[in-house]
Amino acid sequence: MRAKLKALFRTAIATDTEAIRGADGVWTTRCLHCRTRLQVADDGTALGGSSLEHVVPQAWFGLRAAAALTAQVGDDRDDARNLAIACRTCNQDKGKGPDARGPTDARAYAVVETLLAKRLVRWRALDIDAAE
Repeated sequence: MRAKLKALFRTAIATDTEAIRGADGVWTTRCLHCRTRLQVADDGTALGGSSLEHVVPQAWFGLRAAAALTAQVGDDRDDARNLAIACRTCNQDKGKGPDARGPTDARAYAVVETLLAKRLVRWRALDIDAAE
């Protein structure tokens, strides 16, 4: 796994209020979508079915129709508020559905808006010690 991807995983897990770091250095949290139990190693390695979710799809950045959503995450695709841990199945399904339909599709926009609200509820300021 690339170093940048591992760093994004570490950021997502360390800023998730539902994530708990075990004595073994493995973080446990729940999928943003379906609440399946997921784990990420301290070094950012995804364990089991964990995947990195960009809540507001990366392709939506710079699009006027998504401006209200992207502004909530500082217009940065990799902002911690836009990163979450999701199971592979949910992440792939979102990629084929709402992500692909784009922000001008009312249903796709509503799905992403709901997920972003969930993520913002679960967001916590980055704990430097926890991220290391």
